[in-house]
Amino acid sequence: FQKHFLQKSSFIRYCRFTHINLTVPVFQSPGSASFGMSVFNLGNAIMGSGILGLSYAMANTGIAMFVILLVAVAIFSLYSVHLLLKTANEGGSLVYEQLGYKAFGIPGKLAASCSITMQNFGAMASYLYIVKYELPIVIKAFLDGNDNSWYTNGDYLVLIVTMTIILPLSLLRNLGYLGYTSGFSLLCMVFFLIVVIYKKFQIPCPLPENFINITVNVSQPQVNTTDEECCKPKYFVFNSQTVYAVPILTFAFVCHPAILPMYEELKERKMQNVANVSFLGMFVMYLLAALFGYLTFNGERNAVEPELLHTYSKVYNFDVVLLIVRFAVLTAVTLTVPVVLFPIRTSVNQLLGASKEFSWPRHICITVALLVCVNILVIFVPTIRDIFGFIGASAAAMLIFILPSAFYIKLVKKESMKSVQKMGATLFLIVGFMVMICSMALIIADWIHNAGSSGEHADGH
Repeated sequence: FQKHFLQKSSFIRYCRFTHINLTVPVFQSPGSASFGMSVFNLGNAIMGSGILGLSYAMANTGIAMFVILLVAVAIFSLYSVHLLLKTANEGGSLVYEQLGYKAFGIPGKLAASCSITMQNFGAMASYLYIVKYELPIVIKAFLDGNDNSWYTNGDYLVLIVTMTIILPLSLLRNLGYLGYTSGFSLLCMVFFLIVVIYKKFQIPCPLPENFINITVNVSQPQVNTTDEECCKPKYFVFNSQTVYAVPILTFAFVCHPAILPMYEELKERKMQNVANVSFLGMFVMYLLAALFGYLTFNGERNAVEPELLHTYSKVYNFDVVLLIVRFAVLTAVTLTVPVVLFPIRTSVNQLLGASKEFSWPRHICITVALLVCVNILVIFVPTIRDIFGFIGASAAAMLIFILPSAFYIKLVKKESMKSVQKMGATLFLIVGFMVMICSMALIIADWIHNAGSSGEHADGH
């Protein structure tokens, strides 16, 4: 791959030196991936832990508002894919960071690299947060107890899983044998969606009286579950947690660093069609997961947690189907963490200007440092909602809105700034900055408000 990439780079430099017009991509050699396999691979790249937070977003926006936001983010994400593909064709590069360098030099490369690293770091943190949430429940189910021993403490379990499983796998130089992890993760999420739909028709609304104390947030006013009115879904909701809806959605849809490598491997250069099909499939899955998860618990105030799977533990002490889902999801996210860490370590190596020669001490130090940082984040951040919100409002907004439109405006020379395409990209860039600034400002304001409260929002609701 390095030899192939160097040959491409040399050809690009020669063409520019001799003033040859590069209006077509230099990567015209056909790939080996079929259309169907590319759709599946892109679906793997899109699907992640973000699906677990969508019901929480719907509970705090209402069904109608959530659908509007979901459609908007999906369309915006597809439009940014369109801009990214056109920019790659004009810029002559299939590397996200390299497009940043061609557009804005070192600052552009750093912006792209840091955004990708932040997004991957947030994904890794969200995976470990799932371990923190769900592994204690699995252990309690097998031990048939509800004690608060150290082996059911989520913080301790995250550290144990990191040291015994994730660290050894992350230290490997080649993660090729984990190539099926993404496919397994997607299948786990499909299974999770089926269970969410099934449980909607199994869990009654309103809940029986014996579920009141464990389902309703005790810090909130009690809800009269004998009243059928409480089970009617709400279509428009606005509260202090509504600000997290757009960041959660952007976090769930970001996949753009994977677009260009898949484009290169595609046998027929129809990556936009691949993206259309993949995004449509993920849109349907996201909508179903959010809708049925919300409808299952909408009868109780603030019952839907930022991580939907954990919400079911408030209703079931033990359930075989949910236990299987938890075990499958835990296995998938644990094996995915080393895969996500791999590109982060590579980016850190490049940012540090390390030599190309492999060094075990440097390899081990960077890996351990990254895992220590992400474990500290998972242990001390009170809820996964904050990870979804912060990464969705910053890195995801950069990767979906800001960078593709900025690269397009800078690198696509054949269109004037007054053209419809450039004006659309400019408007998209402005929208991206507005989304990022407004979301970050509102989220930080919510954090400050929560910090000033006397533990009222300590559980993330």
